[in-house]
Amino acid sequence: MLDTYYISILNSYKKKGLGKRSLKLASIYINLLEASIVLLLGSFLIVFASQMKLVIMSSTKFWVLFAVVSLFIIFKNWMRYNGKRRNVLNAKMKSKQTSIYLLWLLPFGCIALALIILQAQ
Repeated sequence: MLDTYYISILNSYKKKGLGKRSLKLASIYINLLEASIVLLLGSFLIVFASQMKLVIMSSTKFWVLFAVVSLFIIFKNWMRYNGKRRNVLNAKMKSKQTSIYLLWLLPFGCIALALIILQAQ
């Protein structure tokens, strides 16, 4: 699923004539999307554990762990979408267009939901 979102963003910006900047924008998008999904899941689990009166980790440890996981995501995506794999994914991709505005709303929606969930703590 994330591969198709990456290729959709990449192709959309390539068609607009951004060239090499389309690679950077697609990379920023996929990193932001994956980090926001991890933030949403992490905030849900931390609030769920606090509601169940389980002390798993402090708030500081949660944010440090989130930062480490985010760095891992950036490195993983840098390795994954450089070169051959990106070309293979682009060749396999069917020409189904997804709205670019909807794709950009996904990470910001996840961040908004995570902030709402963290308010419940």
